[in-house]
Amino acid sequence: MYEDRSFAAPATGLPGEGTTAARLPWIRTVSGLPYFVTEDGDPWTPIGQNDSIEWVELKGLFRRRDLAGVEDHLRWLRSHGVNTLRLMLECAYKKHRYIERPTGRFVPAMVQLWDDLFAMCERVGMRILLTPVDTFWTWIKFSQHPWAAANGGPLKDMREALLCADTRRVIKDRLEFAVRRWGGSGALFAWDLWNEIHPATAGDSAEPLPEFMADLSRFVRNLETELYGRAHPQTVSIYGPELRWRAHQDLRTPIFRHPDLDFASIHIYREGSIDYPRDTVAPAVAMGKLVAECLAEIRDDRPFLDTEHGPIHYFKDKRRTLPAFFDDEYFRHMSWAHLASGAVGGGMRWPNRKPHVLTPGMRSAQRAMADFLPLIDWTTFGRRNVSKALHPPKGVHAFGCASNTQALVYLLRGDSLRKINTRARAILDPAAPPREASARVPGLAPGRYRVTGWSTLEGRTVSEAEVAHEGSELVLTVPDLVTDRALAVTRL
Repeated sequence: MYEDRSFAAPATGLPGEGTTAARLPWIRTVSGLPYFVTEDGDPWTPIGQNDSIEWVELKGLFRRRDLAGVEDHLRWLRSHGVNTLRLMLECAYKKHRYIERPTGRFVPAMVQLWDDLFAMCERVGMRILLTPVDTFWTWIKFSQHPWAAANGGPLKDMREALLCADTRRVIKDRLEFAVRRWGGSGALFAWDLWNEIHPATAGDSAEPLPEFMADLSRFVRNLETELYGRAHPQTVSIYGPELRWRAHQDLRTPIFRHPDLDFASIHIYREGSIDYPRDTVAPAVAMGKLVAECLAEIRDDRPFLDTEHGPIHYFKDKRRTLPAFFDDEYFRHMSWAHLASGAVGGGMRWPNRKPHVLTPGMRSAQRAMADFLPLIDWTTFGRRNVSKALHPPKGVHAFGCASNTQALVYLLRGDSLRKINTRARAILDPAAPPREASARVPGLAPGRYRVTGWSTLEGRTVSEAEVAHEGSELVLTVPDLVTDRALAVTRL
């Protein structure tokens, strides 16, 4: 068991070891409900993106260089509907942002950084999806990482990271430190126990993955329960394309159906559409199909959400940044395809911009989605994906999920794309003539329903009607579709 007496309890008013009080209610899952709720039973949907303690908007945390500026930024995010940041405990591409150095010695400046950040999040109502290891950069720059045997650590090669018993103890020590230090806080939304788990770190085999996941999950859950009487939700993420690239290995069972995890998440980077977009419609279509495929893998209605997406190939490999106006629309369309297909929230963008920040247009899109959420009662929405049953007219793409009393449909035109440059990149034409679009929602019980049309760009209601439903399908009609429209359907 890890024991470190070199740190006092956080001087921030945060819950410390052995306490249970927290200002923010904890987030939890409910059996059979594919969405999150607070411990008070209120609906809660993560709206946010990936961030980093070393990127520009949070950089002022280190050595307390600009705490006021960071807190102002967090409050600004909350005013735009953002309530969640996905963060890694260290930045493994910079030697001075390791949480431990050497192995087992937790760096005071980094501990202070996290003390301050959790305290701020408690004050402003922000939550953190926390992952303990920056696996990508730990792999790339393993020779300089404190865990490397050459630096006094336990691990000779990252290919053995999930197999080495000594490394397993070090991983648990890190998790124990985090649980004792910050695990009593409601600002901790959930644990991503291992970022982008991969057979390459287990001797190129998927067989050790379920045991590794179970061991970390039970360790964290038991410790949190012992200390706080409850535990935060848990997941383990994977780089989505690996599910297809390594179809010969069983990666789907542990990712979507592991009995110790509370929700499922993957990183959605479909090649050629999402990772290198040429228009703003194909990525949304790819997102909708991938969400439907993932939901079909889940057997117990646990929540599912994308925890990384974006133009990674365009940015990282081609070293380009998408024009903001194109990126805004690409982001918005994918976010709504994600939500309407039955996933939780709009997904969590990895910025893949220079600098690594979301644009003002993306923040407006997050605000628009946050304002839409109260139109659905998520605490009773036992949805199923119905996208294939919607049958929109030619030239319109439809994404949808429904229960027997509620539905969410997103209509997106694909027939009015216009090229905007010589790279054949295209966006929807806002001056296109309006057209009629429809969708047939199956499975709704007979009764009267309220249908609310929502502008995803302006973040407001643009139509509202009450309709009687007596047949097997409820037909929704939008007479004036120009670009896209979200529809919330609730039984009166």
